[in-house]
Amino acid sequence: MGIVVSRKVGKAVTRNRVRRRLREALLSIVRDPRWRARLVSVGGVPSFDALIVVRPSAADATFAELKRSLELAMERGKLA
Repeated sequence: MGIVVSRKVGKAVTRNRVRRRLREALLSIVRDPRWRARLVSVGGVPSFDALIVVRPSAADATFAELKRSLELAMERGKLA
């Protein structure tokens, strides 16, 4: 997984906070049994490559909003 956060999002503290929150949101999605059954697995472990490009509006988003955006992106990308 790669998370790209440009300087347009904010200063280093803000960019790192967004990166940490997105990482945790993706991990919570992968650990969720509803999603785990839908994801492609290799040896029982979900397997996919993801590159997440963060928009400046993510700096003001809540954790729930970030998680929902990732879920929608995964559905659009047919990962689930």
